[in-house]
Amino acid sequence: MDTIGTQGWVILATLAAYKLGLIAIGIWAARLNRDESDFFLGGRGLGPWVAGLSYAASTSSAWVLLGFTGFVYTAGVSALWMVPGVWAGYVGVWLWFGPRLREETERRGHVTVTDFMTAGTGAAARSVIAVLAGSLVLFTFVFYIAAQFGAAAVAFESQLDFGHTESVLFGAVVILIYALLGGFWAVSLTDTLQGAVMALVAVILPIGALMAAGGPGGVWQTLSATMPEAYLHPTGGRSLVPFLAFAFGIAAIGLGTLGQPHLMARLMAVKDERARKAGFTIAMSWGVLVFTGMGILALSARALLAPLDDPEAVFYAMAAALLPTVLAGIVIAAILSAVMSTVDSLLMAASAAAAHDLRLTRVLPGREVLIGRCVMALICALAVILTLTVDNTIFDRVLFSWSALGAAFGPVIAARVCKVEPAGGAIIAAIVLGFGLTVIFYSFGQVDPATAGEGLRGLMVRLAAIPGDPFERIVPWLMPLLLVFSWRQRA
Repeated sequence: MDTIGTQGWVILATLAAYKLGLIAIGIWAARLNRDESDFFLGGRGLGPWVAGLSYAASTSSAWVLLGFTGFVYTAGVSALWMVPGVWAGYVGVWLWFGPRLREETERRGHVTVTDFMTAGTGAAARSVIAVLAGSLVLFTFVFYIAAQFGAAAVAFESQLDFGHTESVLFGAVVILIYALLGGFWAVSLTDTLQGAVMALVAVILPIGALMAAGGPGGVWQTLSATMPEAYLHPTGGRSLVPFLAFAFGIAAIGLGTLGQPHLMARLMAVKDERARKAGFTIAMSWGVLVFTGMGILALSARALLAPLDDPEAVFYAMAAALLPTVLAGIVIAAILSAVMSTVDSLLMAASAAAAHDLRLTRVLPGREVLIGRCVMALICALAVILTLTVDNTIFDRVLFSWSALGAAFGPVIAARVCKVEPAGGAIIAAIVLGFGLTVIFYSFGQVDPATAGEGLRGLMVRLAAIPGDPFERIVPWLMPLLLVFSWRQRA
């Protein structure tokens, strides 16, 4: 602690005030939790600003500030093909899924998206689906949460000279306190605050970076002189087929949005149709602002900085280079807010999956909120252990968890939104198929195609290893979709 210097103490004071504010929100919201619906869905009373900003912050988090920025910094202009897919995900959730998801879940009293997926199926199938879906949510979200804790640790280590273990524990404890106390209301309100801070930083820092690099013309001129030609080319120097595979592959990340329980919860909790429509406008505006800003920041950083060993540290490097001490503290707070805006939502969704879908609430009838809190604490502890023992990048961990759940749940939700009622067996098969194919393609994509060998396995490896991993996200989504549309309940 003695080595952090004056700037470090200013940053630390800023973060301390910010975190105390988050905990205060949790204490205030604790009085609103009277039953299961209050704790997991905020009593279905979210207005447009809370629903829109909390959704946007939860869907992007540290992934856009650190992972996406690092991706653009490394790959260049062609990496921006990811952005239309991300924005399409916003449109799909709010305008396609939103109307029926909000109306039916309110009318039937659904608590989780699993309730929505199993509506109309028999009791036996419903139990199997609930256990399967709940287990997958717990499995993937532990990895997802661990990735966010890792992002928080990087912030503390790089800016405050904290140790890795104490960095992870510090961030986890603060998140857990206000999420345990206030439930969904506290999570949504803190996410709203965090989303606003992220948007502010996504304006200030990119503008500063662009001006320091000499404006758009200066960035282009510098990169043209210092980087390979492919860096500034929309195709990244790829021929037609590899480019299409790359572009569709990274844009298909938007498909994952259509199957995330913590995002669907925002639509289930919004109070009425008017709030849903206004919430979409707010969330979409946030997404356009932040992703545009981070793209500008990444390209400007490439023009200004010497090559970085860790591309995911671009955000920190630019903050340190361009901002005065107090603003640097705000920027680091923005990173931590980005982490928290996903972690707290993931904790809520994971505890809902365990307490409600896995029927743990039956252990103590009438104490559903207590069960949810206990499960949340256990999940948080497991994610901390994983963060401290497994090494991987934020980008890779989040992409796997995001893609796997999107492929497992998205096709089933899409079928029901389209008023197609899949049979119970179809839902089970679709969940297993979507998740299993994602695991297969993700695993093969980590293997060197040059050593893949011949035969079917070699072919699968070479397909999965195409830049952009189109098969990892598109095939696992489309195949279950065909299944649930073709295998319907009998009239």
